[in-house]
Amino acid sequence: MPLKEKLAKKIPILREEVKSLVKEHGQKVISQATVEQAYGGMRGIKSMVWETSLLDPNEGIRFRGYNIPEVREKLPKAPGGEEPLPEGLFWLLLTGELPTENDVKEVTKEWQTRGKVPASTWKILDSLPKKMHPMTQFSIGIMSLQPTSLYQQKYNEGIPKKDYWDPMYEDVMNLLAQLPAIAAYIYRRSYKNGKRITPSKKLDWGANFSHMMGIDDPEYYELMRLYLVLHSDHEGGNVSAHTTHLVGSALSDAFYSLSAGMNGLAGPLHGLANQEVLRWIQNLMKKLGGRVPTKEELSKALWDTLNSGQVIPGYGHAVLRKTDPRYVAQREFALKHMPKDELFQLVAMVYEVAPDILMKHGKAKNPWPNVDAHSGVLQWYYGVREYDFYTVLFGVSRAMGVLAQLIWDRALGLSIERPKSVTTEWLKQEVTKM
Repeated sequence: MPLKEKLAKKIPILREEVKSLVKEHGQKVISQATVEQAYGGMRGIKSMVWETSLLDPNEGIRFRGYNIPEVREKLPKAPGGEEPLPEGLFWLLLTGELPTENDVKEVTKEWQTRGKVPASTWKILDSLPKKMHPMTQFSIGIMSLQPTSLYQQKYNEGIPKKDYWDPMYEDVMNLLAQLPAIAAYIYRRSYKNGKRITPSKKLDWGANFSHMMGIDDPEYYELMRLYLVLHSDHEGGNVSAHTTHLVGSALSDAFYSLSAGMNGLAGPLHGLANQEVLRWIQNLMKKLGGRVPTKEELSKALWDTLNSGQVIPGYGHAVLRKTDPRYVAQREFALKHMPKDELFQLVAMVYEVAPDILMKHGKAKNPWPNVDAHSGVLQWYYGVREYDFYTVLFGVSRAMGVLAQLIWDRALGLSIERPKSVTTEWLKQEVTKM
């Protein structure tokens, strides 16, 4: 069954479940907020619905109930490949069901068919300074597609609210089909000779992204597939996901919403973390003589880092309290394909040494590595050494999760987001009454 038909059958079922849930239990309290949370970025407050994934503090991310090892095992692979195809993950995120190989082939074919980027977008990108940050170019590239929005057209025509999901689906599929070409061209014009590489009809979504970047290495194809799956979704509270959802809640189309989400991803506390970790690892190796250090040398360097008031980049997470399964997946890939690489060996040694030091130091709530502690080293090994582009890679992946949820936002008729804010003076008055 085609993806859109599968989705159309599921929407009325979940609509009724949600309607019943609100009717029967609408006044039940699912969360409380503390003063600390009000000032601390609303961390941990349960206040939004996100269907596509859920983050467990101990098990890590679950995509529609499946953890990362299960996703890597159960999703279809490319012929001869071992890593899951991103098209299969998108099917899972959207439908909640594992796809067959034929299901995935249909998504691949559909994205190939929809993948032609308008000439106006190339013209707009070519008008930008080549030294402009790739994420700025990426956001502009997404916005340049906005005039093609079928959702905006149908909304202006007065389409019934219950049907909003349909043109949103079309926009999402078009946008996902075109994103790799836009991202790859930004890479080519920013760092290479500027020549645009046309997509191949023989390659899947992830491999085509690599091909259009100019990297035709089967191992990197596999890394790209894995990377796009691992970074796709991380429930709804992170900045890029929440921003996409927030802007979409105003009934903005997919292009406005995703562009806003990517602007959030570009922040140093979100999508830039992977390049900061890589830079730190390289500087650490340089300080230790340009070689893989001994564990004793590394331990001293890590203690020096902490005692100077700095952090160990890539360690700790707002929710996770165990090693990030996304880190483990990338580590397994590295152990198979690049075990002798010195940067990876240093990353692996930090993994052995840092958690114990962080626990003894006592200030880290979570002494375990997150996904950013590993991803940059993998990209560097395969020749993608332009730090500023790493967040664009992240963005192409994250688009799958946030856009799948955006379709469900419209399918379920979720309301515009409008939380109540208070002032410090109000809080001072309230806490004195308690």
